[in-house]
Amino acid sequence: MSSGIQIKPKTAAQKSKTSSPLTCSPEPAIKPQSKPSDKLNPKTIDPFGAYSRPTSAFAATYAKGGIPCRLVHGSVNHKLQWECLPETVPFDPLLITLAEGLRETKHPYTFVSKEGFKELLLVEGATEKAIPLLPRLVPVLKAALAHADDEVFGRGLDALVQLSAVVGLSLNEHLKHLLTNAAVAIIKSKIPTYSSFSS
Repeated sequence: MSSGIQIKPKTAAQKSKTSSPLTCSPEPAIKPQSKPSDKLNPKTIDPFGAYSRPTSAFAATYAKGGIPCRLVHGSVNHKLQWECLPETVPFDPLLITLAEGLRETKHPYTFVSKEGFKELLLVEGATEKAIPLLPRLVPVLKAALAHADDEVFGRGLDALVQLSAVVGLSLNEHLKHLLTNAAVAIIKSKIPTYSSFSS
């Protein structure tokens, strides 16, 4: 019993097309046609949209792979995994970039900046590498200490303590620029109000 349908064998070119995995081409095969009304109604940016806010410099650097460490999620604790030994990483500009990241408020940037800054200062020879960067580090840490977010302030203060332990007396000449912001923030958050004394 034969039906009138005949199946043609596939050619080699047809076989290779079906067996090869899909590849993405950079440009679509069919470009969308523009309508005359597109000239009258240009696309605008929604100021209230979720993606209207530009990413920070730290987030952009992290996304491009400019920071040679990544967050490794553990079952209890997180840690950083360095792509190369931290001892071999140039402090300029990485230490400054990590200090700028202290002002981040989103995960994983908060963790990467805080831990990366700390771990970089623990490497051998950190003192000699960090001291020349103090004039550029101090304004960045000052910005973290002046931030309205308490967690950012805390990360900035921790980073300042870590930096002080590494560079020692070299930080003294820069303290007048740093401590004004720190003092104001501490006074605002820690000292009880007058009404609590009077009661």
